[in-house]
Amino acid sequence: MKIKYIIAGLIIITALIFGSLSFLQSNIEYGTFSDAISTGKKIQVNGHWVKEDPTNFDIEKGQFNFYMMDAAGKKLPVIYEGAKPNNFEIANSIVVKGKYVDGHFHATEILTKCPSKYEAETEGKSQTVN
Repeated sequence: MKIKYIIAGLIIITALIFGSLSFLQSNIEYGTFSDAISTGKKIQVNGHWVKEDPTNFDIEKGQFNFYMMDAAGKKLPVIYEGAKPNNFEIANSIVVKGKYVDGHFHATEILTKCPSKYEAETEGKSQTVN
């Protein structure tokens, strides 16, 4: 009878340890390119695409390359293993998840924030107060 309790306890402890490790690995903090350079950890960086610098999609490698400036004003080349996101050109801001390696930010994920259709409607209307 006690062996059943021991086995059940071990299964519960193993599940808790596995769940905790999974949560810690998926928990990625926001930072700047400077934070990514200094820590070497996977990080999320919020910024915008630098349109004046070259942007390239290498079909053979399946890489999308562009330059991004973070909120602190630091500019870095970003390498993303995948295709360019759909709304990349019209995005207000971009969030890249990845790490800094060899002078580049290697992104594993790109999130784009696009302008809302409601923002465009309210900018064109004038408000009158009676």
